[in-house]
Amino acid sequence: MTLILGMPKMFRMNDSQIIDLLGGTSAVSKLFEPEIAPASVSDWRKKGIPNARRQTLKLLRPDIFGALTAPQSTQSQEAA
Repeated sequence: MTLILGMPKMFRMNDSQIIDLLGGTSAVSKLFEPEIAPASVSDWRKKGIPNARRQTLKLLRPDIFGALTAPQSTQSQEAA
Protein backbone atom coordinates (compact mmCIF):
# COMPACT_ATOMS: atom_id res chain seq x y z
CA MET A 1 0.00 0.00 0.00
CA THR A 2 1.20 3.44 -0.87
CA LEU A 3 1.49 6.21 1.68
CA ILE A 4 1.17 9.82 0.73
CA LEU A 5 4.74 10.98 1.28
CA GLY A 6 5.67 14.35 2.64
CA MET A 7 2.69 14.43 4.96
CA PRO A 8 2.79 14.41 8.73
CA LYS A 9 2.56 10.81 9.94
CA MET A 10 -0.87 11.28 11.50
CA PHE A 11 -2.28 12.43 8.10
CA ARG A 12 -0.79 9.73 5.89
CA MET A 13 -3.33 7.51 4.22
CA ASN A 14 -2.88 4.25 2.40
CA ASP A 15 -4.49 3.60 -0.98
CA SER A 16 -7.39 1.67 0.53
CA GLN A 17 -8.26 4.67 2.70
CA ILE A 18 -8.01 6.96 -0.33
CA ILE A 19 -10.42 4.73 -2.25
CA ASP A 20 -12.80 4.94 0.71
CA LEU A 21 -12.57 8.75 0.68
CA LEU A 22 -13.38 8.69 -3.03
CA GLY A 23 -16.62 6.83 -2.30
CA GLY A 24 -15.50 3.22 -2.32
CA THR A 25 -14.58 0.59 -4.87
CA SER A 26 -17.66 0.96 -7.08
CA ALA A 27 -17.51 4.77 -7.09
CA VAL A 28 -13.86 4.77 -8.15
CA SER A 29 -14.59 2.18 -10.83
CA LYS A 30 -17.37 4.40 -12.22
CA LEU A 31 -14.89 7.25 -12.61
CA PHE A 32 -13.02 5.07 -15.13
CA GLU A 33 -16.00 3.41 -16.85
CA PRO A 34 -15.91 1.28 -18.89
CA GLU A 35 -12.16 0.56 -18.70
CA ILE A 36 -11.80 -0.32 -15.01
CA ALA A 37 -13.95 -2.95 -13.30
CA PRO A 38 -14.69 -2.87 -9.56
CA ALA A 39 -12.54 -6.00 -9.17
CA SER A 40 -9.53 -4.06 -10.48
CA VAL A 41 -10.11 -1.21 -8.02
CA SER A 42 -10.41 -3.82 -5.28
CA ASP A 43 -6.96 -5.08 -6.26
CA TRP A 44 -5.63 -1.52 -5.93
CA ARG A 45 -6.48 -1.70 -2.23
CA LYS A 46 -3.83 -4.43 -1.87
CA LYS A 47 -1.35 -3.62 -4.64
CA GLY A 48 -1.63 0.16 -4.70
CA ILE A 49 -3.22 2.60 -7.11
CA PRO A 50 -1.24 2.62 -10.38
CA ASN A 51 0.54 5.93 -10.91
CA ALA A 52 -1.31 6.81 -14.13
CA ARG A 53 -4.67 6.15 -12.44
CA ARG A 54 -3.61 8.16 -9.38
CA GLN A 55 -2.84 11.14 -11.62
CA THR A 56 -6.28 10.83 -13.24
CA LEU A 57 -7.94 10.65 -9.82
CA LYS A 58 -6.07 13.79 -8.74
CA LEU A 59 -7.44 15.61 -11.79
CA LEU A 60 -10.98 14.27 -11.35
CA ARG A 61 -11.18 14.78 -7.59
CA PRO A 62 -8.88 17.63 -6.55
CA ASP A 63 -11.16 18.13 -3.55
CA ILE A 64 -9.98 14.83 -2.10
CA PHE A 65 -6.32 14.99 -3.08
CA GLY A 66 -6.02 18.66 -2.17
CA ALA A 67 -7.06 17.76 1.36
CA LEU A 68 -4.39 15.03 1.44
CA THR A 69 -1.58 17.34 0.39
CA ALA A 70 0.62 18.60 3.17
CA PRO A 71 0.70 22.37 3.44
CA GLN A 72 3.79 23.86 1.84
CA SER A 73 5.98 25.93 4.10
CA THR A 74 6.06 29.50 2.89
CA GLN A 75 9.13 31.58 3.25
CA SER A 76 8.85 35.31 2.83
CA GLN A 77 11.43 36.86 0.65
CA GLU A 78 13.00 40.06 1.79
CA ALA A 79 13.03 42.96 -0.61
CA ALA A 80 16.46 43.65 -1.98
